[in-house]
Amino acid sequence: MKELYDFYATLRIGDRTYQFSDRIVTDEFDAQLMTEGGRVRLEVQPKCKEFIVQNVLCRKSMCFDTLAITAKTKVTDSDRVFVNGYQSWTDSREYETHEKMHGIDHIPEFLVRKYKFDKYGDYTFTSYSGRAGDFHGYSYGYIRNGADFQLFGSLNETDGFTLIRVLSKDGEVSFEKDCEGRDFCEPFTALDIAVLCGSENEVFDRFFELSSIKCRPAKPMSGYTSWYRHYQDITEEKLLHDLEGVADAGGMDIFQIDDGYQMGVGDWLKINTDKFPRGMKFISDKIHERGLKSGIWLAPFVCEKNSYIFRHRKEMLLRDKNGDPVPAGCNWSGSYALDIYAPETEWYLEKVFDTVLGEWGFDMVKLDFLYAACIVPNFGKSRGEVMHDAMQMLRRLCGDKLILGCGVPLASAFGVVDYCRIGCDVGLSWNDNMLMQLTHRERVSTKNSVLNTIFRRQLDKRAFLNDPDVFLLRDEGNKLTNIQKQALGIINDLFGSVYFTSDDIQTYTDKQKRILAFIKSLRGCKPESVDITDGTVVFTYQRNGKTTTARLSPDGKIHACGS
Repeated sequence: MKELYDFYATLRIGDRTYQFSDRIVTDEFDAQLMTEGGRVRLEVQPKCKEFIVQNVLCRKSMCFDTLAITAKTKVTDSDRVFVNGYQSWTDSREYETHEKMHGIDHIPEFLVRKYKFDKYGDYTFTSYSGRAGDFHGYSYGYIRNGADFQLFGSLNETDGFTLIRVLSKDGEVSFEKDCEGRDFCEPFTALDIAVLCGSENEVFDRFFELSSIKCRPAKPMSGYTSWYRHYQDITEEKLLHDLEGVADAGGMDIFQIDDGYQMGVGDWLKINTDKFPRGMKFISDKIHERGLKSGIWLAPFVCEKNSYIFRHRKEMLLRDKNGDPVPAGCNWSGSYALDIYAPETEWYLEKVFDTVLGEWGFDMVKLDFLYAACIVPNFGKSRGEVMHDAMQMLRRLCGDKLILGCGVPLASAFGVVDYCRIGCDVGLSWNDNMLMQLTHRERVSTKNSVLNTIFRRQLDKRAFLNDPDVFLLRDEGNKLTNIQKQALGIINDLFGSVYFTSDDIQTYTDKQKRILAFIKSLRGCKPESVDITDGTVVFTYQRNGKTTTARLSPDGKIHACGS
């Protein structure tokens, strides 16, 4: 099994760059690179200047532009490379070395400005070379050859995200801490990287053991969400109708209300009484009466331009270096990020969660668009620090209630949320139209969602329980072919732990009921091996004591045969 070797560190301050493989001492810092038994650390001690102000001893902090470790390796054409995408929706799969990873440089600037494509991912602070074999991601990744894995992952993402680059043709793997916005004064560990070789389970078990991250004690769950059936066009009447079908069908744990109940995104306590005349507590109570848990969707760190929050609570808005509100995307009437360090924001969110979880009685909150909290560094902290603080705040506000995280840099959610989306939204077609395929990596795509479900499978029950998004068997308004619908359901149930649909299951035909029964029978079947070549994924799993080999083609056709 190949291994990383010849490690060296790079530190840059302004126009001064320092490289070393052991230790370096300068007038500004003392730094040491240490490698020991599968763990590589970069320790830095700044030499901050001291001065006295009004008889008080002060120290001037310093900024680093680069804190990185680079190692040599050998990547062959038979190897597969995985690097975890920036957030939940970012496409994340194994790559072959001849492939390219694309950013948004090809999109005309006026379209980027109009649709805010650059706000959903890492495009404003990470470069894409567009060169074959150059791949990057965050927090963890691996190189695989057959059943042999070499995993490399950051053991601490609380003080900044770790950018991981694999340059296949150059034979390099690098780890760089995103330290933009952060000042240093005290000694600190810039990078703490695990480098592990072995089987899939061996390296991932060891990685999470070293990082001291434990999955919360949640259980796999099945349920219904209103989004893909109604989108924002939900009403009390429609949800009560759907609830009857879900409850009568049985076998589900939770009924989740998605976007559309509130007057505006951000105005979570201003309910649209034309659509919900008896309020949200009434709906939650009705869900409980039918023996189900109640869930509700929120996007706590954003507000839309037409919201009361945006128009009248300007002190809650996150602002850039120029003092302008920070866009979070093009959703709704235009979305903007909230400043999690503004006291008014925390007070408001405390009231929101007290009401939703206490007064209304919901059992679970689906918290979406969470990446917005850290679009820019804030409060003298890096993006990763901000996201860590934001997730800790959400857990504190939610107490022991269930959290389903979505649109979040994944490492910040490790061990914090109960369930987490690990892919983009599915669509009502396999891969959307060609124009949308040329946009950002976080776009709606059933194909990308399925691939993320497969290739982020190792996080399930280690970091949280994986939510692969919904399966859809209905025909109405659904452009997925029957075989694509079946493929989506099979992948979700084999590789995930959240089994949601957004169909009116009362209308299922006998054939659809048989398909549903089959995909449900796969829950608990453990995938054994996964490989990808020319876009076709081949995986095996055990069912009823027999090994099944399945082949998923790039166009969503799935074929399985037993041993």
